[in-house]
Amino acid sequence: MKARLFVALELPAPVVEALGAWRAPLLRSVDALRPVRPEALHVTLCFLGWLGEESIAPLRELVRTSATGIGGVASLALGEPLWLPRRRPRVLALALEDRHGQLGDLQAGLAERLATDGWYEPELRPYLPHVTVARVRGGSSVPRGVELPPVPRLVFDGAAVTLYRSRLEPTGSRYEPLFVGKLA
Repeated sequence: MKARLFVALELPAPVVEALGAWRAPLLRSVDALRPVRPEALHVTLCFLGWLGEESIAPLRELVRTSATGIGGVASLALGEPLWLPRRRPRVLALALEDRHGQLGDLQAGLAERLATDGWYEPELRPYLPHVTVARVRGGSSVPRGVELPPVPRLVFDGAAVTLYRSRLEPTGSRYEPLFVGKLA
């Protein structure tokens, strides 16, 4: 059996709450948007795709050893809103400002280790740290000129890396944490 897997940086509860408050007026005014569940808000580091379930145990160990060897990810900040992809947007996201480069280092190190062990094929495009806050409903398009509220000025630290299983459902993906590694 196959599992759809990815590795992500966890967001602190105050950031999740602020993102929910930021997008609330948009969800009321733009019918084309469907919110990402609060418990599903995260920063994807490496999307692994469909792998055999037997890969879960070694991936847990790899995430554990990677997380403990990295240290913290300090002083991240919410950045500008992004419609992704730009031509035909399917998601509304907020960029993250990686003020000390620690998030980029974490992602690059994890990607290299996963690729070396054969679990991950690195993307050709540069890593773009962001949080997806809403998805465009299937068959809908984002109305031109949607005014986005000012982004909350939040600075926060990332404290954990999680290996997730993504279960596709008609109401949206549901993410099951398989392992949470505290950054130390």
